[in-house]
Amino acid sequence: MPRLFSSSRRRSGAAYFAASVLLLASACTAPRSIITSGKVTPQGEFRAGYNAGFNIASAPVAQAGGAVKEAASQAASDSKVDYSESTNQLQAAALAYVLDPVQTTSDFFIRYGIAPRLDAGYKYTFGSHVLDAQYQLLGPMGSVEHPGAGAALGTLYASVGLQFAAQRAKLPSLPFLSDINSVLNLHATRYDILIPLTFSNSLGTEEEIGAISYGVAYGHTWMTYGFAPTKIYNGSAQVPALPDQSRNFSSFGGFVNLKIGYRYLYFVPAVSVFYQNYGEFALLNNNSVSLKGVTVIPSIGVQLRLPNLAK
Repeated sequence: MPRLFSSSRRRSGAAYFAASVLLLASACTAPRSIITSGKVTPQGEFRAGYNAGFNIASAPVAQAGGAVKEAASQAASDSKVDYSESTNQLQAAALAYVLDPVQTTSDFFIRYGIAPRLDAGYKYTFGSHVLDAQYQLLGPMGSVEHPGAGAALGTLYASVGLQFAAQRAKLPSLPFLSDINSVLNLHATRYDILIPLTFSNSLGTEEEIGAISYGVAYGHTWMTYGFAPTKIYNGSAQVPALPDQSRNFSSFGGFVNLKIGYRYLYFVPAVSVFYQNYGEFALLNNNSVSLKGVTVIPSIGVQLRLPNLAK
């Protein structure tokens, strides 16, 4: 008997590990971890790096109780599902995870200084393509090798940015979410913008050692979604598909990050916090659900600075 129990635990552990690996690879939410400082990339310079974090959202956590997971497993195994309150809960859980999943996040990025006060960048986040630009409002415009007038330890910089992301949204690869999707056949696309206002204080001249950055951010999301179930019934009548629905909502947040290193290589721990009222979403069978929640995004990254050697 102990041997059987041990084997069962090993299988359970292996399944949990596999699910975790799949979750790591499925990071498809638009990145909201803000790792830039108030100083833009100096003209002619490149910055590149990698950032990893965790998207901790209250809405999907609230929708993913034990009863929902049990209902998802049961519905996935049935050839016919009778519409009930449990069906509404499955839809609410699916939408919450697509809107703001609980999952690991990671991205590779590169930035380039286009003009004295303007840089632009690209991020790839394993499912989402992101373009952004940042304009410097305050502070010197020099570099580590060629400091600007007034640059010193503690110099205040400020900038405003604009980030745009587009993706085909999908549920993270977790067993109970796969069960839900096999019943509901959810499809969704989304577009996100993020506008951060960033202030920073330089550590060293022109951020030679790094910077302490902080600020506020506004985000907006446009999403289109629909359900196309094939085995959900009201009595003997099959429940019709939900035609594509369009919804949009705003996010409001704040952030802080620390850039620390020397000249060419920096580490950047950061945390962002957002609140969003997602609004009311139509469900199958003329039902609806309202969602809102708080999202916390801790992250840590590494950044490489490539100076302009032509100067």
